[in-house]
Amino acid sequence: MARLSGRVCIVTGAAQGIGRAIGEALLDEGAKVCFADINGDKVAEVAEANRSRFADSVTSAQVDVTSRARVRAMIDHTVDSFGRLDVKFNNAGVNKPMNFMDVTEDNWNFIMGVNGLGCMIGMQEAARQMIAQGGGGKIVNTASIASRQGFDNVAPYCASKWAVVSLTQSGARDLAKHGITVTGFAPGVVATEMWEQVDQDLMAIGAAERPGQAMEEFSSEILKGRVAKPADITGTTTYLASADSDYMTGQIVMIDGGMTLV
Repeated sequence: MARLSGRVCIVTGAAQGIGRAIGEALLDEGAKVCFADINGDKVAEVAEANRSRFADSVTSAQVDVTSRARVRAMIDHTVDSFGRLDVKFNNAGVNKPMNFMDVTEDNWNFIMGVNGLGCMIGMQEAARQMIAQGGGGKIVNTASIASRQGFDNVAPYCASKWAVVSLTQSGARDLAKHGITVTGFAPGVVATEMWEQVDQDLMAIGAAERPGQAMEEFSSEILKGRVAKPADITGTTTYLASADSDYMTGQIVMIDGGMTLV
């Protein structure tokens, strides 16, 4: 299939995990993709690994999503490479668990900076490019089950993902007049490198006693009976990037195996 033939996409946080899987699924559907990440060397390796199959449809960019100048440079690089921008995935995100009463200003600012401010800058700069092209396009934001309920030892992360939902709705209202849709998706527990780090962090603050405990406890609430793999997410993300979702905007799609029913 080639539902995305001719579409140019950027995926941030694409050096690993969900972001890499999103980008590779887009390539499979005929898109041209810029894989972007703060880890420039690692994301360049991801692009190179896909180049044997997709040749000139792949590029990469180093980006700090909290820097408007760096985000603009990433978009300019993509446009220079492929001629335009049609779909922007604001997927870059961070987490650093701390028990609620121990949360510091530094912890709050770090998480909100990447997950909240980074999402807003990414939306704004993508929209500016799309408007300059004559309008039309899609912006897709990564939320979380933590955007639907609070958890005691990841409060700033929860707040940041609630912010993503609000930004998605606000952007959808403002950008509709330009033919730009803004949607998002909310993963649950996904077996990625980020969850491995969260697992270690939860043990460090005494919220878990052994490796894997946190994931096991969260998994017990998943109606599908297992944690997700990145491939479980990409069917939805490809749909949100395609013409099939053209009449959808301002919505967040839950992809959590039935963990959070809203």
